[in-house]
Amino acid sequence: MRWIRKHLLGLEELSAEEITAILDTADAFSEVSRRPRKKVPTLQGKVVVNLFFEPSTRTRTSFGLAARRMSADVIDITRAMSSIQKGETLIDTARNIEAMGIDIVVIRHSAPGAPHLLAKVMDASIVNAGDGCHEHPTQALLDIYTIRQKKGRVEGLTVAIVGDIGHSRAARSTIWGLKKLGARVIVVGPSTLIPKHITRMGVEVCYHFDDILHELDVINLLRVQRERLESSPFPSTREYARLFGMNTARMAKSKDDVMIMAPGPINRGVEITPDVADGKHSVILEQVTNGLAVRMAVLYLVSGKQPDKLKVR
Repeated sequence: MRWIRKHLLGLEELSAEEITAILDTADAFSEVSRRPRKKVPTLQGKVVVNLFFEPSTRTRTSFGLAARRMSADVIDITRAMSSIQKGETLIDTARNIEAMGIDIVVIRHSAPGAPHLLAKVMDASIVNAGDGCHEHPTQALLDIYTIRQKKGRVEGLTVAIVGDIGHSRAARSTIWGLKKLGARVIVVGPSTLIPKHITRMGVEVCYHFDDILHELDVINLLRVQRERLESSPFPSTREYARLFGMNTARMAKSKDDVMIMAPGPINRGVEITPDVADGKHSVILEQVTNGLAVRMAVLYLVSGKQPDKLKVR
């Protein structure tokens, strides 16, 4: 297909064909990370700005490395480094950066819709690296890419997303992507962490994890986001681990080929025990590796390149 989008703001607005185009483009880039010389000239001459107003290690590093591997120039700006600390608005900050001659802005912001706002006022391409509790499209894409890579397909699989659904932007993006590609999605967790109207997204809801373990092809374990919780939604982390944590006993009830995922960072002993996190069913580190290829693909496509013109040499 021909890629016509200038921005990647979320997966809700993408078609199944567009999502597949990103995944297929990531396939072409995945080989780059295995080379002795991990660099290609696909974005040579382009300038990518990582504009991060929330703490991030994995996502910011992954985007920066992805851009550099395609020979782009990269500028990293955090909230502490920006003039927002002096009272400047987000739009003024973005316009001042754009005046320096940039091509792509990768933004993470606590306000839902911040990337959409920049897309309206800037000529540069905008990539959403997480906006509040709204969406985190590249995390979802790398998760879906990993599922397709390991399982050979997405359509027809049963995927559980377990944990803090209400505060997870990655969960929302993952649901949109998985449903559009034909997966069955079940959200699992305490009722206090699952939005009341989540079924409008086409998912099923389960409050008793053990009841569905035998049905699941993939289990995606979300971190309990304590920094976003305004109150205690469950009695204790010990109680949460007992009811929803993935451990040896639950692995024994699961399919022999079940796949265990986590977007990270993980709380060992809460969402997942160390033996499961480091076990043969876990693809957590593979998700990190695949994140590079997916983010290379996204930067490549929003820069105006076409999937069928890609030559990784």
